[in-house]
Amino acid sequence: MYTLAPGEKTTLVMLYTQTMLVRGEVVSTENIRVNTWLRTQGVPEYMHILKPQVLMFGSGSVKTLAYSEIYLPVSTIIGFHPVMPADNPLDYAEDEKNRLMVPVTAIVGTFILKGKLRISSLSGLGTSIEMAHSSWTSIYEAEATNPYLPQMPPLHIPMILTNPKHVGLALEGD
Repeated sequence: MYTLAPGEKTTLVMLYTQTMLVRGEVVSTENIRVNTWLRTQGVPEYMHILKPQVLMFGSGSVKTLAYSEIYLPVSTIIGFHPVMPADNPLDYAEDEKNRLMVPVTAIVGTFILKGKLRISSLSGLGTSIEMAHSSWTSIYEAEATNPYLPQMPPLHIPMILTNPKHVGLALEGD
């Protein structure tokens, strides 16, 4: 089993890929704010996860796997958040001008996230996401469900980072 080096910490997280959900303890340096880590220059090529529990989706069935450690390529991650209770502050200022929260549904692999996307009040969703060119987008006050796991209760997530190049966004009709 992995032994933490001086200056390292673990944080319980969930990672979403196109075909997997991984829940485990990510290894990072102590000074990292884990909920925004993927936006920093210091993010590794591989996310090191201790005690991962893995749900694999494919061919109509869900498989459960467990390991002592897993190294997951960051390039395959399309959703990422600390597991509650994590005391990471949100990544925006409430009093920021010309911003509004737009309700969206995000398709994250096999998961459906209903939440809010913070965009410019001077443009619509399409223009905002086209102009952002960011590698990670925050979705707030999200509720995650999975149609392949109807027995799973919805997960309530204050903030999840999503990779906009691999996540579909839908606006709910009036």
